[in-house]
Amino acid sequence: MRLTDPRHLTERLGRRLTPRREDGPPGAAGPSHAAGRSHPARADARARPHGTGWRSGVTPTVVVLGVISFFTDLSSEMIVPFRLIFLVQVLGTPLGIAGLIEGLAEGATGILKVVAGRRADRVSDRRGLIIGGYSLSNLSKPLLALVTAWPPALGLILIDRAGKAVRVSPRDALISESAPPDRRGVAFGFHRGADTLGAALGPLLAVVILAATANRLRDVFAWTLIPGVLAIVCAVVFLRDPRSARRSVRENATRHHENIADTEIPRTGSDTADVAQYAGLDDGVHAPRERPWSGLGSRFWLFAAIATCFALGNSSDAFLFLRTEGLEASLAAVPLVYFAFNVVYALLATPFGAISDRIGRLPVLAVGYAAFTLVYLGWTRAHAPWHAWVLFLAYGVYYAATEGIARAFVADLVPGERRGTALGWYNGLTSAAALPANLAGAWLWSQLGPGATFGLGAWLGAVALGLLIAWWPWLKSNPRPWPDDARTDGGPFYRDLN
Repeated sequence: MRLTDPRHLTERLGRRLTPRREDGPPGAAGPSHAAGRSHPARADARARPHGTGWRSGVTPTVVVLGVISFFTDLSSEMIVPFRLIFLVQVLGTPLGIAGLIEGLAEGATGILKVVAGRRADRVSDRRGLIIGGYSLSNLSKPLLALVTAWPPALGLILIDRAGKAVRVSPRDALISESAPPDRRGVAFGFHRGADTLGAALGPLLAVVILAATANRLRDVFAWTLIPGVLAIVCAVVFLRDPRSARRSVRENATRHHENIADTEIPRTGSDTADVAQYAGLDDGVHAPRERPWSGLGSRFWLFAAIATCFALGNSSDAFLFLRTEGLEASLAAVPLVYFAFNVVYALLATPFGAISDRIGRLPVLAVGYAAFTLVYLGWTRAHAPWHAWVLFLAYGVYYAATEGIARAFVADLVPGERRGTALGWYNGLTSAAALPANLAGAWLWSQLGPGATFGLGAWLGAVALGLLIAWWPWLKSNPRPWPDDARTDGGPFYRDLN
């Protein structure tokens, strides 16, 4: 039916818009806005738990991403313990060049992570970024079986890391939006647990291949193709982005509102934008262009500075594998030690995530940083084979307490419309720090021995832990995570926090 009376239009739009935003447009008078607080009903809804237990954080999207990461890490971790050994002992790469390759593998793709995270905030369907990233990584690793010199090996490793750079920030943003804010730690913990389960089985599969092929490392690289293809198939067939579904619903609602408002009343373009904004139809995907670093807040940058300082001392785990091989005097022992590490990591990742949902992220992160510092101090004194086993088991505690928890904390610090950008900056800065970390680690190893490399890591780990403790009051100034529908444009939740 076509409306002809302007009062009918006003009343009908008013009934649709009022329940979505009790505060009304900025500047409107009202008891809730005048008091500087959102409506009590909204506060109660935000305080209400989002489920009956930790399992409410393990949504179908989180499960699918966990399965994809399981197969990808199964493929990756088949070769990670051997990559530096392959470069040095098979291809004859000087240790300094090998350290440069390991550093470039992470550091050179740091800016790509920032770009991918920012892009994830602007597209309505992030599956293209995620699937493309997984495809690049999983199809490049098997080609390492064919290289005969280190330059093409460097190129393939960079392609592999570029794939990770493209997918990691959109994937983490998707995980953070797929679980309720008070179950975000569980969601990241579950994903890291599934990821690490594949990482635990990968080295065992590598041991089987080595035993069947008389320790031929090239065959291990070739067999990574099978789990890699399985990961790509799972991503293409099963992965869905909730944002694209919401976008479709909102576009239909927008067309419905336009049909309702198709009256004899003249409307301007700004009127249409106001209707979409205050009806909750504008999800910010096509927001005005802004600076890449704006809107993230001082608390995010404080934590990013701490994480970057920590990453400067966190050289590649390949140095740990190289040291383990020296202590064990056996190539086959390296994946077995790595398997034990990944078992600890996989078992503790989800419990640590659940604990962080209850007591906060910062205490768990402090435990992780302390564990890293103690482990690297231990490596400076390691001289017996059993030392490698004990240190790798403790190293699993560090990974479980930091990898997923840090990403969940970043997601807590920023509103939903900036989450991909924030995760991109976090991943990009920590990756960029990997280049000087590995260059310094390789130089110290060649000049002063393994103890100097691990001593630098322990010292910077202690510095990062000290900064975390010193800046704790500012980082914890608002322990409540941003909900998924919060905006930075002066909406009611923003006013509550500020």
